[in-house]
Amino acid sequence: MAIQSKISFTASTSEKSVRELITVLTDLYLKNRTRVSRAVYLTLFVALLGRIYHAISEQKAAAIQQVELLRRPGTTSKDDNTKTRKRVEINREFFRNLLRLLKIVIPGWRSKELRLLISHSVFLVVRTLISLYVAELDGKLVSSLVRGKGKAFFKGIIWWMVVAIPATFTNSMLSYHQCKLALQYRTRLTSYLHTRYLQNMTFYSLSALDDRIKNADQLITVDVSRFSNSLAELYSNLAKPILDMIIYNYSLSRSVGGEGLFMMSLLVQISANVMRALTPPFGKYVAEEARLEGEFRFQHSRLIDNSEEIALYHGHETEKDSLDKGYFTLIKHVNRILRRRLYHGVMEDFVIKYFWGALGLMLCSVPVFFKIPGQALRGMGDRTESFVTNRRMLLSSSDAFGRIMFSYKEITELAGYTSRVSSLLSVMDSIQAGHFEKALVSSASGNAAILSGRGDIIESSEIEFTNVPIVSPNGDVLVEKLNFSVKPGKHLLIVGPNGCGKSSLFRILGGLWPVYGGIVRKPPYGDIFYIPQRPYLSRGSLRQQIIYPDGIREMRDKHVSDDDLLQILGTVDIQNIVDRPHGWDAEEEWRDVLSGGLQQRVAMARLFYHKPKYAILDECTSSVTLEIEKAMYDNAKALGITLMTVSHRRSLWRYHDDILQFDGQGNYIFTQLDAEKRLKLEDEKEELELQLRAVPDLERRLQELTT
Repeated sequence: MAIQSKISFTASTSEKSVRELITVLTDLYLKNRTRVSRAVYLTLFVALLGRIYHAISEQKAAAIQQVELLRRPGTTSKDDNTKTRKRVEINREFFRNLLRLLKIVIPGWRSKELRLLISHSVFLVVRTLISLYVAELDGKLVSSLVRGKGKAFFKGIIWWMVVAIPATFTNSMLSYHQCKLALQYRTRLTSYLHTRYLQNMTFYSLSALDDRIKNADQLITVDVSRFSNSLAELYSNLAKPILDMIIYNYSLSRSVGGEGLFMMSLLVQISANVMRALTPPFGKYVAEEARLEGEFRFQHSRLIDNSEEIALYHGHETEKDSLDKGYFTLIKHVNRILRRRLYHGVMEDFVIKYFWGALGLMLCSVPVFFKIPGQALRGMGDRTESFVTNRRMLLSSSDAFGRIMFSYKEITELAGYTSRVSSLLSVMDSIQAGHFEKALVSSASGNAAILSGRGDIIESSEIEFTNVPIVSPNGDVLVEKLNFSVKPGKHLLIVGPNGCGKSSLFRILGGLWPVYGGIVRKPPYGDIFYIPQRPYLSRGSLRQQIIYPDGIREMRDKHVSDDDLLQILGTVDIQNIVDRPHGWDAEEEWRDVLSGGLQQRVAMARLFYHKPKYAILDECTSSVTLEIEKAMYDNAKALGITLMTVSHRRSLWRYHDDILQFDGQGNYIFTQLDAEKRLKLEDEKEELELQLRAVPDLERRLQELTT
C-alpha cells in the first residue's frame, strides 16, 4: 500500500512538472511569438530566393550550351545523332522555352497584351476582395439567425444582393479578358512564326533538308492555337488561386492563429508532394497525342495528294490498312491517357476534398476550444459567426489550393504544347544558322567531310561554279567538283539522265540548298527566275498569275498596266484567257481550269513580265508546239534574258551557245554547242543504231539461206 501511494505521488509530481514545463514554454513562446514568426517567414523567403538563383544559373548555362551548338554549321546524319525522345516535364527547359514564347506574345511594356494582363489582374484582385467580403457577410447572416435578430438578417440579405452586381460583372470581365488574351497570344505567335517560316527559304529547308520537324503545318495552326488557349487559361486559373490563398490565409492567421495555419500548411505540403510524385507525366502524353494526331492527319493529306496514283495501282486496301493502323495507334494512346487520368482523379479527389477538408474543420474549431490572443468570443453568436466566417474563408482557400493542384495537369499540358512550338523555333534557328539533320542513305556515310563543309557565295554579274560538289537530297555526292560559267548573253543547255544533278544545280542557284564547298558566283536572287515543268499557280486573280510573286502595288510601281499584260499574253498566244467573266479580276482554281500547255505559257508570260537577267527553264516547253516554243525563246532573247535550259528536245539546241552534259556517273562535259553539227551527229547516231538493231535479223536470215 505504501509502495502504491509512493508511485502515485511520483506520477502526480511528474505530471505536474510536465504541465509546468509546458506552461513555461507556452509563456516563453507567447512573449516571443512575433520574433519566431518573422524568423520562420524569413527562412522560407531566403530558401525561395536560393532556389530561384540556382534555377537562373542553370538556365543561363543551358542557354550558352545551346548557342554553342547552333554555331556549328553543316549537315549531320540523324543516325549518328540518335537520341531518345525527350520527356516533356516541368523543368528548367520548360521555363526557358516558356520565357522565350512569352517574349514573343508579350513583346513590350506598351503592348496590348500587357495592358490586357494588367486589366485582367485588377479584376482578379477585385474578385478576391468581393469574395472576402461575402465570407464576412455570410458569418454575420448566420450569427443574426442564431441570435434571432431579424432586422440585421434582412439588412444582410439586401447587402448580399447589392454585392451580386459588381460580382457578376467582374466574373464576366474575367471570361472576356481570358478569351481576348488567348486571341492576342495566337495572333502574335502566328505572325512571328509566319515571318520566320517564310524567311530565307526556311519553309523549304524545313521539309527538304531537315528531318527533325514533321507536319510543320499542324504546329503553326493547331498547336499554336492550343498553346495560346492553355496559356491564357493558366494565368486565370493560377493567378487568382494564388491571390486567394495569400489574402485568405492572412485573414485566417489573424482569426485562428498562425500556428494552426502553419501546421495545416505543412501537412498539406507533404501530401501535395506525395501527389506530385505519383502524378503521371501528362505533358509527355499530350505531346505524344499531338504527334500521333499530326501523323494521322498527314496520312489523309498524302492520300488526297496521291489519289490518282493510288487509284491506278488499286492500292485502296493498303492505304486503308495504313490509315486504320494510324488511327488505332492514336486511340490506344488516348485510352491509356484516360486510364491514367481515372486513377489520378481518384487520388486527387480523396486527398483534396476529404483529407484536406478534415484538416480544415479542425483548424476552424481552434478559436472555439482555445483562446487566441487578440480575440474575445463572448457568446454563442460570436462563436458561430467566427466559425462560419473562418470556414467560408478556409473553404475558399482550400478551393484555391485545389485549383492550383488541378492546374498542375494544365501546366503539364502547357509544357507539351510549349515543347512542340519551341522545338519548331529551335529547328528554324538551327536551319538559319546553317545546321541540318537529315536521315542519309548508307552510301552517303563516307561523305561526312563534304556534307559538314560550306563553300562561299559571291555576288557577281555572271554565274560561275568553281570546284562545287553537287549533292543529292539523301546525301549522295553526284559530282565531286563542278566547274562551268555562264556569261550574260551566252545561253546554256543542260542535259543528262535522271538523278545526275541537274535539279540540285538549280536549287543551289536559287539559294534553296547550301553550298557544300568551292565558290559560287551568281547574281542576286531577284535577277534569277526559275520556271519548272509544272509551274506554280497561286490562289488569286488571273492578273496575279502573271505578275506572281508581285502584287498590284508592285505592278503599279513598275508602271505596268493591264494593256501591257495583255500584250505579254499575246506574245505566247493566250490573250483569249482574259475573255471570261470579271476578266483580269477573275478568280479560279487555275491549276484545274488551265491545261498543262496553257500553264506553261502563263509561266513564260510571268517570265516576260519580270524580265530577269537569268532564267532557268526546266522542261518548261514540253507541252507547247514548236511555233510557240520558238516565239517564247525569241522573245526571251530579245528582252536580254540569259537562258539556262534543261530539256531533251532537239528543237531547243539552236537557241543555246554552250552545253553542260552529265553522264550520271559523276562525270560531265562543259563545252561550246554547235547545234547544226550536233544535229547531224545525232542523226547519224540514230541511223547507225537503227542499222545495228537490224543486224540480228539479217544474221538469222543469212543462216536460214545457208541451211
